[in-house]
Amino acid sequence: MKKYTIQEIEQIYDLELDKAISTIKKQKAKMVLLQFPEGLKPYSTIISKEIEEQGKCSTIIWIDTCFGACDLPLGTERLGIDLIIQFGHSKWNYSKAKDIQVI
Repeated sequence: MKKYTIQEIEQIYDLELDKAISTIKKQKAKMVLLQFPEGLKPYSTIISKEIEEQGKCSTIIWIDTCFGACDLPLGTERLGIDLIIQFGHSKWNYSKAKDIQVI
Protein backbone atom coordinates (compact mmCIF):
# COMPACT_ATOMS: atom_id res chain seq x y z
CA MET A 1 0.00 0.00 0.00
CA LYS A 2 1.25 3.46 -0.86
CA LYS A 3 2.33 5.62 2.08
CA TYR A 4 0.12 8.72 1.91
CA THR A 5 0.81 12.11 3.45
CA ILE A 6 -1.83 13.84 5.52
CA GLN A 7 -2.25 16.36 2.70
CA GLU A 8 -2.99 13.57 0.21
CA ILE A 9 -5.48 11.96 2.58
CA GLU A 10 -7.26 15.28 3.11
CA GLN A 11 -7.60 15.67 -0.67
CA ILE A 12 -9.50 12.38 -0.74
CA TYR A 13 -11.51 12.72 2.51
CA ASP A 14 -13.01 15.71 4.31
CA LEU A 15 -11.63 14.83 7.74
CA GLU A 16 -12.36 18.23 9.32
CA LEU A 17 -9.03 18.03 11.14
CA ASP A 18 -9.05 21.78 11.83
CA LYS A 19 -12.33 21.37 13.70
CA ALA A 20 -11.04 18.33 15.59
CA ILE A 21 -7.79 20.02 16.61
CA SER A 22 -9.62 23.20 17.61
CA THR A 23 -11.93 21.15 19.85
CA ILE A 24 -8.98 19.31 21.40
CA LYS A 25 -7.34 22.62 22.29
CA LYS A 26 -10.57 24.21 23.51
CA GLN A 27 -11.37 21.21 25.73
CA LYS A 28 -7.72 20.90 26.82
CA ALA A 29 -7.99 17.20 26.03
CA LYS A 30 -4.85 15.23 26.80
CA MET A 31 -6.03 11.72 25.83
CA VAL A 32 -8.09 11.44 22.65
CA LEU A 33 -9.64 8.26 21.32
CA LEU A 34 -9.90 8.07 17.53
CA GLN A 35 -12.55 5.85 15.97
CA PHE A 36 -12.51 5.14 12.23
CA PRO A 37 -14.72 3.33 9.73
CA GLU A 38 -13.04 0.44 7.93
CA GLY A 39 -12.22 2.52 4.85
CA LEU A 40 -10.16 5.03 6.86
CA LYS A 41 -8.31 2.56 9.10
CA PRO A 42 -5.37 2.18 6.69
CA TYR A 43 -4.70 5.91 7.20
CA SER A 44 -5.35 5.98 10.95
CA THR A 45 -1.72 6.19 12.09
CA ILE A 46 -1.03 9.12 9.75
CA ILE A 47 -4.15 10.94 10.96
CA SER A 48 -3.29 10.13 14.58
CA LYS A 49 0.22 11.53 14.23
CA GLU A 50 -1.14 14.78 12.75
CA ILE A 51 -3.67 15.14 15.58
CA GLU A 52 -1.00 14.48 18.23
CA GLU A 53 1.38 17.03 16.73
CA GLN A 54 -1.18 19.77 16.11
CA GLY A 55 -3.36 19.10 19.16
CA LYS A 56 -0.52 18.55 21.65
CA CYS A 57 -2.23 15.42 22.96
CA SER A 58 -1.92 11.65 23.04
CA THR A 59 -4.20 9.47 20.94
CA ILE A 60 -5.51 5.94 21.05
CA ILE A 61 -6.70 4.39 17.80
CA TRP A 62 -9.76 2.21 18.43
CA ILE A 63 -9.27 -0.71 16.05
CA ASP A 64 -12.52 -2.52 16.77
CA THR A 65 -15.34 -2.19 14.26
CA CYS A 66 -17.24 1.08 13.90
CA PHE A 67 -20.69 0.86 12.37
CA GLY A 68 -21.63 4.51 12.73
CA ALA A 69 -22.40 7.21 15.24
CA CYS A 70 -24.28 4.93 17.61
CA ASP A 71 -21.31 2.55 17.87
CA LEU A 72 -19.35 4.14 20.70
CA PRO A 73 -16.51 2.12 22.24
CA LEU A 74 -17.20 0.58 25.65
CA GLY A 75 -14.90 0.85 28.65
CA THR A 76 -13.22 4.10 27.66
CA GLU A 77 -13.60 5.50 31.19
CA ARG A 78 -10.81 3.17 32.37
CA LEU A 79 -8.48 4.53 29.68
CA GLY A 80 -8.65 8.14 30.88
CA ILE A 81 -10.18 9.37 27.64
CA ASP A 82 -11.03 13.09 27.57
CA LEU A 83 -12.46 13.21 24.06
CA ILE A 84 -13.64 10.79 21.37
CA ILE A 85 -13.27 11.78 17.74
CA GLN A 86 -15.31 9.53 15.52
CA PHE A 87 -14.55 9.83 11.83
CA GLY A 88 -17.48 8.83 9.67
CA HIS A 89 -19.72 9.62 6.78
CA SER A 90 -22.53 11.58 8.43
CA LYS A 91 -22.89 14.28 11.08
CA TRP A 92 -23.69 13.00 14.57
CA ASN A 93 -26.50 14.86 16.34
CA TYR A 94 -25.50 14.15 19.94
CA SER A 95 -22.99 16.19 21.91
CA LYS A 96 -22.20 14.05 24.96
CA ALA A 97 -21.95 10.39 25.82
CA LYS A 98 -21.08 9.19 29.32
CA ASP A 99 -19.50 12.54 30.25
CA ILE A 100 -16.96 12.28 27.42
CA GLN A 101 -17.45 14.78 24.64
CA VAL A 102 -17.75 13.26 21.18
CA ILE A 103 -17.15 15.22 17.97
